[in-house]
Amino acid sequence: MTDVSTLPGATISPRDLAVWRTLLRAQVHISRRLHQDLVSAHDLALGSYDVLQQLAEQPDGRLRMNDLADRVLLSRSGLTRLADRLQREGLLRRESCASDARGLFAVITLAGRERLQRATATHHRGVREHLIDRLDAAEMAQLRAILDKLAPDYPVALSA
Repeated sequence: MTDVSTLPGATISPRDLAVWRTLLRAQVHISRRLHQDLVSAHDLALGSYDVLQQLAEQPDGRLRMNDLADRVLLSRSGLTRLADRLQREGLLRRESCASDARGLFAVITLAGRERLQRATATHHRGVREHLIDRLDAAEMAQLRAILDKLAPDYPVALSA
């Protein structure tokens, strides 16, 4: 077995690497649980919920596809595939951008809003169960401060 902290070029201690891995495991664990809860109760994947939530939070219920991809941390092609599914289900539609012939908007439909509304209680219950209720008020404030330092000030686009 090789201790990666001793490999040439290693600059992270085993202790710090363990923190990194724990962060990744916690994020994946919480996301999987939320996904399972949403699929079993509403036949709605977590990624689909996130897309609908992002659209519903906009005053006109629409976002340019590129901006939406950045917000939900998907590649452009990944969002296109997801939007195709949501469009087939009648939860969103695409509209051309009048000012840019190549641009497209994703727009939440009434059916999308209704599905989102039904799923929100499940999503919030899961976030509370898998994160909020496991921390006291001081730990939540500390986590918020830590995440504010780590989160970028702008959405990050993933490469396709």
